[in-house]
Amino acid sequence: MTRATLAEVLQPALADGYAVGGLVCLGWEDMRAYTRAAEAERLPVILQAGPSCRKHTPLTVLGSMFAELAESASVPVVTHLDHGYSEEECRIAIECGFTSVMFDGSQKPLAENIELTGRIAELAHAAGVSCEGEIGFVGYSGGAGSEGTDPEEAAEFARATNVDAMAISVGNVHLQQNHEGGLDEERIRTIEAVTETPLVIHGGSGVPVSQRTALARASRICKFNIGTELRMVFGRALRNTLAADPEVFDRVSILSQVEEPIETAARAAIRAIGPDKETST
Repeated sequence: MTRATLAEVLQPALADGYAVGGLVCLGWEDMRAYTRAAEAERLPVILQAGPSCRKHTPLTVLGSMFAELAESASVPVVTHLDHGYSEEECRIAIECGFTSVMFDGSQKPLAENIELTGRIAELAHAAGVSCEGEIGFVGYSGGAGSEGTDPEEAAEFARATNVDAMAISVGNVHLQQNHEGGLDEERIRTIEAVTETPLVIHGGSGVPVSQRTALARASRICKFNIGTELRMVFGRALRNTLAADPEVFDRVSILSQVEEPIETAARAAIRAIGPDKETST
């Protein structure tokens, strides 16, 4: 299949009661493993290039890598810029073939966030690309604290920007290494009541899997970003490979042995938020 936009995978998810995994990529091995995982589960997937990925590899290169995987996959693959911090960065991603861009203006005043996000959404839509925005700041484990999303501001933001998806702050935290966080479901329900825009949870690794599943199937949350738990699998697999053979030095030999564990973990992550197979069969 060819590359899909964010809207093209989130609208069916919203209609049919499931969510799509936004899997955070850092290199070829994990993005290939994530694509294989999606094909094995017969589910769409969102390959995400966040700030750490872009620091390591230029957008021009990432665009080609994502395109290679998406265009040869048997399931819809969204190629997504995660946490773009400027209009210029989003514009470059669009020019490099990304099918979706996320502009993060969450730490800016509301009026400025709306103005910038709306302008980027217009730019993206003109190019046939989707746009995700964020209202309410999602903090970092061991770093800056979160600022919860105000439902009234969320309604204004969604209406004024015309984004295809809206990331919200409802107790989620980036880089959390356990599943003990939990989300504020009362706040989620209040936000749902004032907007029809598909909702996104960043920092999905910190959310208990059972809560991810329940919200994917019974809320407007259509996208969970998952990165830390998959990177932890990568780290463990890498250490095990090196421990098993202290003399191994070839990069290809080493990294080829970590893809299977990542693929297995990615399959479990996207299956947990995917369609309820008991009701969809």
